[in-house]
Amino acid sequence: MNTKDTYKTILKPAEGEIFKDKNSKFYGFAFPVIDEDEIKLHIENLKKEHYSARHWCYAYQLGLDDATYRANDDGEPSNSAGMPIYGQIQSFDLTNILIIVVRYYGGVKLGVGGLINAYRTAAQWAIESAKIVEKTIDDKFQLKFEYKHMSKVMRLLKEHDAEITKQKMELDCLLEISVRKSTSLKILEIFNSFYGVEIIRL
Repeated sequence: MNTKDTYKTILKPAEGEIFKDKNSKFYGFAFPVIDEDEIKLHIENLKKEHYSARHWCYAYQLGLDDATYRANDDGEPSNSAGMPIYGQIQSFDLTNILIIVVRYYGGVKLGVGGLINAYRTAAQWAIESAKIVEKTIDDKFQLKFEYKHMSKVMRLLKEHDAEITKQKMELDCLLEISVRKSTSLKILEIFNSFYGVEIIRL
């Protein structure tokens, strides 16, 4: 079975060029995020920074197989802002990302078509100004074993590209490891059949 164990996100916050249409200005911002608390914080900060703007529309996607997403029009006509922003997240195949587009109203209505184009373009420019990276989806385990098994355990971990994230060496050795999702079943099998090593999925 081919388990998908990578995803694309952005490396750090980015700001796109300003999109202008009939005196309205649209500022697109992209943020890497891992939870909804972070999302709220970014929205609050931008509202403080751009306090005289009219709308702060956004969309985000979190997670992988059972991804959660939200699109918010923030007072613009229904589906004229949040969904066009979310469409750009999908077209770049990104997750763990928040895009906020801040609008300064220029006194002339753009109509739904004009709004869709403005929010979509501002979101696209924000993403294009960010560095997109591919990350691995990892599973985490804890290994517990006697010191005498150390060299064999270490060799097996190295062979399977497991990363040791925490270690505690006392009478027993405790290791926390991180492995790519596609090799996690193999790691479980290896250490479940290794007498003297206890493996727990974290």
